[in-house]
Amino acid sequence: MPADGGSDQILELQEQVRQLKEAVVSHAVVDQAIGMIVALGRVTPDQGWAVLKDVSQHTNTKLRNVAETILLWGRTGVMPREIRIELEDALDRHGPTQIPGAPPER
Repeated sequence: MPADGGSDQILELQEQVRQLKEAVVSHAVVDQAIGMIVALGRVTPDQGWAVLKDVSQHTNTKLRNVAETILLWGRTGVMPREIRIELEDALDRHGPTQIPGAPPER
């Protein structure tokens, strides 16, 4: 084993740890955005995931960036027009569902 083999391995492991930390943060952001979509859009979590994916695909925006935009909107009330329009369209396609315990809509 070359003398620098250990340091190369350490650098690789540090990069893997960095990527895993980033993935955990990204996952949390996406989960929180799905939660907002579920609560505000009256859809199931699976439908919330589909809505988030649709918005990402139809706006050509990374999923995490869409999720961050939705979370920012929750704090500020501001959302880019393109994202808002696609979010509304995606919610129309995937929901809303009936609120549990609510009387049926007529």
